[in-house]
Amino acid sequence: MASMRTISIIATGLTAALALAGAPPVSAQDQTQASTITKSAQNVTSPGASPANHGDVIKWVLAYGNGTSPGPATITDTLLAGQSFVPGSLTVPPGWTPAWSTDGSTFVGTEPGSGVAAVRATNPSARPGGTNLTHFLLPPVQTTATPTGGDGFSPVIYRSPEGAVESWNMYHHLVPASPKVVCINLLTNQPCAGGPWPRPVNTTAGPLGSGSTGDIQSTLTPSYVIDPQSPQRVYYPGVTATTVGVGCLDMAARANCGYVALDDRAGPPSVHGLEGFVKVGGSIYGVSALGEVLCMQLSTLTPCAGQPYAAVVPPSNNSPGGYYQGSLTVANGLVFISSSPAGGPARLGCFDPATGAACTGWATAKNAGPAGSTTYAAFTSYTTGGVANGACVPAVNSGPPAVTCFTLAGDPLAAPTGFGAVANGALTFNPETVTAPNGHLQSYFPFWGGGLAGGTGCYDWTAAAICAGFPFPKTHPNVNGGATRDYGYAYDETTQCLLALGDAGYLFSVDPATGATPCIRSGASVTLTPGAFYCDGAAHSQTYTNAQLTNITLGNVDLGASTAVVTDPDQNVLATPSFAPDGTLDLSGISAIAEPSITVSAQLVLLSTSDFGGGNQPALVVNFTGDAPQVCFRTTLSSTCAVTAISNTGNVDDPGGKLTSNTVTLPIAPGESCRPQVTINKEICADTRASRCGPGGPGPWVKNSPAGLLGLLGTAYWRITVTNSGPIDALNVTINDSVAPGCVTAAGTFLLAPGGTKQIYCSSFLLLLPLTNTASATFSAANMGPVTTAPSSATACSLVCILLPGNRPE
Repeated sequence: MASMRTISIIATGLTAALALAGAPPVSAQDQTQASTITKSAQNVTSPGASPANHGDVIKWVLAYGNGTSPGPATITDTLLAGQSFVPGSLTVPPGWTPAWSTDGSTFVGTEPGSGVAAVRATNPSARPGGTNLTHFLLPPVQTTATPTGGDGFSPVIYRSPEGAVESWNMYHHLVPASPKVVCINLLTNQPCAGGPWPRPVNTTAGPLGSGSTGDIQSTLTPSYVIDPQSPQRVYYPGVTATTVGVGCLDMAARANCGYVALDDRAGPPSVHGLEGFVKVGGSIYGVSALGEVLCMQLSTLTPCAGQPYAAVVPPSNNSPGGYYQGSLTVANGLVFISSSPAGGPARLGCFDPATGAACTGWATAKNAGPAGSTTYAAFTSYTTGGVANGACVPAVNSGPPAVTCFTLAGDPLAAPTGFGAVANGALTFNPETVTAPNGHLQSYFPFWGGGLAGGTGCYDWTAAAICAGFPFPKTHPNVNGGATRDYGYAYDETTQCLLALGDAGYLFSVDPATGATPCIRSGASVTLTPGAFYCDGAAHSQTYTNAQLTNITLGNVDLGASTAVVTDPDQNVLATPSFAPDGTLDLSGISAIAEPSITVSAQLVLLSTSDFGGGNQPALVVNFTGDAPQVCFRTTLSSTCAVTAISNTGNVDDPGGKLTSNTVTLPIAPGESCRPQVTINKEICADTRASRCGPGGPGPWVKNSPAGLLGLLGTAYWRITVTNSGPIDALNVTINDSVAPGCVTAAGTFLLAPGGTKQIYCSSFLLLLPLTNTASATFSAANMGPVTTAPSSATACSLVCILLPGNRPE
């Protein structure tokens, strides 16, 4: 077991001796130094004040430089007496997870409402220097052994900033109370934490519930909109007891994020369903079962002015318990809507968001299929140059899906080929259209029904033909025996794989080039913001260095076919580095000043998947050179007068052992309400007998001795009373008395406790009368300099005193 390594420095102020003298910053590339952890403090309320004041807010900074081999690291800081945690103040570097404790030993991942006694930050794979960020490479997605949610619909891929990769899906056409949402952790091919899954969805914002407690009914063929400003938020069509509208799911928080009603089901006329959504500009659009266009503004999460807009397609299944049959797509900023009116045929309408009405040339919806046909989809048509030139409807009757297309202006348009080879009666749904790994714009169509148990059709718009090397449709015989009943796909640009889901409830991956399952590719995307590693407010030098593949056998990767791209937060491409033979990407040509945040995405073509599994986790690590990363939190200094100083240390456990930081001690100056309140009273004995004028003697004690008491010469007996009426000790109390130095000697130096009184008895032989003797007391307190009281006087009178005011006979 590694020995404890301790460095202890006591600071007498907020800025004194807070770091190891001359210790250089630990960089991501320097693996020769031992780990370091240093602690410092900043007075937020009274910057630079030394000592601090009661009630001041202090920011504590722990800087940790990892100098060991990669491994788990845990930083812990326990709040010592005299301070309280400021809620919400704990910040940790990227890649670290915060935790809080109310007893100093049991830590939780959600901050308690009060009583935080210790804070913690953990990193399961801290690397030398710490100025790096690691995300695991996504393993090739295998068919999940457990159904992902029964009759789930299209998957939604969520990649968190912390590196999580998840697939979310929602049961479709399911009643309000039933649980609907399912999450699969794609890094493990297991259900996400936070189950059991599925879980219900609700109109009220807050954590997902459990059991049959939902109040939103899902629709038949939903399409989802991801919030571009908050990619963890998914907007989906929902039906409640009284309205139809937009539901919101927060994948990161595992929570409902509200509901916006867009139409009242009470009517007139009554609306029983809807479908949607698609995004145009800053709004999302759907269609009600009456054919009316629905709209919500994303920036305000409110219905668009004037919506619902006039119908552009006939009603579809607008009856109690009915589900809208059709879908939406966008082409050149126009919203195309398909519908399946009773008796058919399928229809296609067009809505222009710029005018809030039907598109030019689309005064009435177009017939878009054979007599009696219905549809579940709508998709955009493209030229070979990738420009949207119209919209299409795949309609179903008794034969193969029949595709009918129209130009933006409403004229007939040639349809993509291949659908005639699909089985009679097969259903098809909205395709996933992406730029494939070959650089071509391609649409992937899900099929099932009739004699087809499930398959994928790929159409290449760039080549205006069925995708080369990809049978139309391509079945998936090694997924549930081929019974996949495909509903939809999501394309992961990072791995360049399609994620598929169908009516059979199995999640699986598809290679976009061949249709093979699973997709033998991998990848990761890491957003590195060096400034986020620091929280002390100071300037820190930062230089991008490289990215590297770790925990993977490079012989199992086709590095020549693998690609990488570096982008800025606006998705502008900064560089497309190639992998070196050692699996690194050179980032040194990118300026951290010009580009304070970059995203490095690696797409790997695998020759073998043997590195994934058995507890091994291949990863992409992005590095920069800079000072040691920091953990920060704030505390409020106690206002209790007895608290005159506070101390704090932190520690870290890493593969090198346990390391304790320097100790920072902050003195606290007493405020006015916490200072000693010392007063002095000097008196003279109105008697000449020592027995009556010594300690405990009855005196009497007066401010002026009786006239003639001492004659012309004599001994005066003095009593000095010092009282502390304040709340804390008066320290180093001394008496100032220039006339009777014996009183100073008799008093000495003493401590006077709160509420305490001390009496000093002394005498002096007087050669000259009258004489007024004045004394004062000087004292100090913890973190307070010397203070002198107001003076107090007593007078030894002679015969002359009889003439003084107050001594004359009346």
